[in-house]
Amino acid sequence: MLRRIFVHEMQSNANLDAFYAIRRNQVKKSIKDVYGKNGTTIDVRMLAYSTVINMMTSMFWGGTLEGDIGANINAQFRDAVSELLIIWGKPNISDFFPFLASFDIQGIQGDMKRASRWMEKIFDFVIDPRTKNNTNISNNDFLDFLLEFKDHETGKSLSRPQIKALSCGVVSPFNYVLSSLLYYMSPPWQNLSPLLVIYFVCSIFNGQDIVIGGTGTTSTSFEWTMAELMLHPEVMKKTQEELTKVVGDANVVEEYHFHKLPYLQAVVKETLRLHPSAPLLLPRCPSQTCTLGGYTIPKGAKVFLNAWAMHRDSQLWENPYEFRPERFVGDSNKLDFSGNKFHYIPFGSGRRMCAGLHLGERMLMYTLATFLHMFHWKVPDGEKPDTGEKFGIVLEKSTPLIVLPTPRLNNLKLYH
Repeated sequence: MLRRIFVHEMQSNANLDAFYAIRRNQVKKSIKDVYGKNGTTIDVRMLAYSTVINMMTSMFWGGTLEGDIGANINAQFRDAVSELLIIWGKPNISDFFPFLASFDIQGIQGDMKRASRWMEKIFDFVIDPRTKNNTNISNNDFLDFLLEFKDHETGKSLSRPQIKALSCGVVSPFNYVLSSLLYYMSPPWQNLSPLLVIYFVCSIFNGQDIVIGGTGTTSTSFEWTMAELMLHPEVMKKTQEELTKVVGDANVVEEYHFHKLPYLQAVVKETLRLHPSAPLLLPRCPSQTCTLGGYTIPKGAKVFLNAWAMHRDSQLWENPYEFRPERFVGDSNKLDFSGNKFHYIPFGSGRRMCAGLHLGERMLMYTLATFLHMFHWKVPDGEKPDTGEKFGIVLEKSTPLIVLPTPRLNNLKLYH
């Protein structure tokens, strides 16, 4: 039910269109901030993450909070999510030897409870003013929708725990429900099956090697795209020329421009082919023992689809390790994110594909198009972007992308 509410109600085109002004306002603030730091280096990962998380929290609970927590609610929420993601990234020995769970040898259970209480406090602070004393506070945001929701068939409303769980799914960088705890793998990529991997652990991994940072799928994809564009200046030039032609030097990017930017769309698709946000997607679990691709998959086993390897399979892609957006240009090469072509599934496929696809796609395209249109980007002298990967639920760059932005448009009023 929660998935249906999120995908079909909260992510309907009408609702996403209604919140466009909020997304636009947050991007404008980021543009002004970057312009104010002209001549200084910027961490692309943090720029993208800050912009995205501010967009999502604004869409969820608006900007009308007051009090000690409300004064910096977005910053506190960002810190809480980051801490939770770090905890999730630590392999827990109790998952593999359940009889040790009561001892909490690594302290993970205690850390999770403490971080969860922090998150609960933030959500209670946001929800309480709208539910106490029957006050009629309306901000026309996602939280209002959830508090007012009633199922058409049963007439039931959502409970507070359900609202909190779904709320964190909306505003967290992963767009997944908070309670969806995932596992990790760390063997070298070349040892993973191109078709699937059955989760199996023989040793305790070094948690620091696979800990994910505080960025999520959208901001990570933003950073990967910028890194590839910096490594391929001819692609950067072509992308910005398309933006100039479609948007114009005297205008800012709007969401209605997206369908007129096929080359930028191809750049994003090619980036997600080489660097899928979630390289192993979400785990699957067969209800019956079956045989697939010569593997016997036991009932109840955790199964991961290795999208990373599938996207680099030389039997499926020509020159698979080459960054070439042109492979997605033209009607004959028209692949989208729906997962209908199984050799390209950056967001999964079928009923269990990424629930936050539509919102994430809009935010990624909007932030990328805007920053590319408004600024020139270069790395500091003597440096070069790399494509080293840090493996986790979200496939991050191993080293942050540090850049020097300079205004690209002559009309400086557009930066304020």
